[in-house]
Amino acid sequence: MKIGIYGQFYHKDSGEYVSLLLDNLQQHGIDIYIEKRYYAIVSEKIQVTETYKTFETYEDLDESFDLFFSIGGDGTILRTITLVRDLNIPIIGINTGRLGFLATIQKEDIKKAVAKIVKKEYTVIDRSVLSVETSPENEDILHMNFALNEVTVARKDTTSMITVKTHLNDEYLTSYWADGLIVATPTGSTGYSLSCGGPVITPNNNNFILTPIAPHNLNARPLVIPDHTTIRLEVSGREDKHLISLDSRIATVDINSTITIKKAPFTVKLIELEGQSFLQTLRKKLLWGEDKRN
Repeated sequence: MKIGIYGQFYHKDSGEYVSLLLDNLQQHGIDIYIEKRYYAIVSEKIQVTETYKTFETYEDLDESFDLFFSIGGDGTILRTITLVRDLNIPIIGINTGRLGFLATIQKEDIKKAVAKIVKKEYTVIDRSVLSVETSPENEDILHMNFALNEVTVARKDTTSMITVKTHLNDEYLTSYWADGLIVATPTGSTGYSLSCGGPVITPNNNNFILTPIAPHNLNARPLVIPDHTTIRLEVSGREDKHLISLDSRIATVDINSTITIKKAPFTVKLIELEGQSFLQTLRKKLLWGEDKRN
């Protein structure tokens, strides 16, 4: 088995868990590759007794990898997909961060998780991805034009609202007067969209969500649409620029640019260990059913 390991930061007191992961993987004879920058960070914090192979970019990877470990929180998984992209390498997250909705392995369960992975006791879940194009083209988006959670257009350098004129499959929907608009996948339905009043959608649904951010037209509500819909946005406002965020990556775009959002031609694959489920995660992470009457 061949695996990759990626992390963004060294979280406090996570050294013992990184060591535990490496030791358990070695015990099973797994071929380990660690992202070069993260390897340097970890090597400064813990005693690494072995020399591991490294990688730096998407170009260093291929489909010979069986899976990828993401060490951190949900934000680290969102960064991991920028490495994996369309290579069909399943990702599993070890939560050393905070909520850990996507990073479902708790650090104290690493040994059990590795044992299940070696025994193939897991399911690979395909997660829809959004792709983005702008006209005129934006260089920052052109080279990283996909998002697992959401694509968001938002105001920049102003406290004034923006207007987001929205078409679905070339049919006019509405113009949102708001701080911005979120286009979320089912995976992203438990993220930014949820905090703005959007619905939770289970990962196996073929839908996207349009969720306005602080809309001034108070009858504007989140809208669930089929994921084969092409979404076209035109943003106007008092400033010359506005923001587009693709998960955690931000680009500045000219006002009156045309933004086209649709389903990407590939999916991101996340690993769900036996005994885990999305509904279980809802109860555990979002505290569904936490009521003294239950």
